[in-house]
Amino acid sequence: MTSGIALQLYSLREELARDFAGTLRRVAAMGYTAVETAGFAGTTPKKAAKLFRDLGLAVVAAHVPLPLGAKQKEALSTLEALACTRAVCAWQPPEQFTTRDGIHRTAEQLNQAAAILAPRGVTLYYHNHWFELVPVEGRPALWHLVEALDPAVHLEIDVYWAQTGGVNPAELVAALGPRADLLHLKDGPCVVEAPMTPLGTGRVDIPAVLAAARASGAGQWLIVELDRCETDMFAALEQSLRFLVTGNW
Repeated sequence: MTSGIALQLYSLREELARDFAGTLRRVAAMGYTAVETAGFAGTTPKKAAKLFRDLGLAVVAAHVPLPLGAKQKEALSTLEALACTRAVCAWQPPEQFTTRDGIHRTAEQLNQAAAILAPRGVTLYYHNHWFELVPVEGRPALWHLVEALDPAVHLEIDVYWAQTGGVNPAELVAALGPRADLLHLKDGPCVVEAPMTPLGTGRVDIPAVLAAARASGAGQWLIVELDRCETDMFAALEQSLRFLVTGNW
């Protein structure tokens, strides 16, 4: 399977807040042809969508609130403006993953959201951090979540946070297979508060993750994301793109 490469724009949230259009032009100039959104500081989804089209940047997924209650209109209108068919739940409170009851309540919310999105042709994803990999009753909380989710809910696996949480990310990707068709790729020391580094320069065995994805049908999209970086963020993101484009996976 050939995977596409995208950039999670959360990596450049500060730059986008200062100059949304100029930052996106730099993203396109680096060679990225696809993005995943995570907010629209200083602009609107509709205006952003036009800019994405003008720059040849496909929107492969969007981090949006769950389309439930007061947030439903915001989530649905954002997805519609972007013409985006993948909605990602980027966060649920860590305390919800400390017991099976909490995990099942989380799954119920995600299943409800997925049922609202499905008739609109949108797939819901859940994005992990490190705390979903902490053991609950003898195994990672994430596995309890996966079992309680409707099969229509997919996973956006963040391989860095998986390793930070104590799980081998290549093995996790292989076990989830096509259900983990979005992968967040980042590198670094795998310490929760530490700065991250360009792909290929940290503790995550990115080639092993990519090999597992290729063999299992995971990773339709490989999404570069650095939450924070001690070096120049633009340079780190460009280096990460080169790592993926030039590597012999």
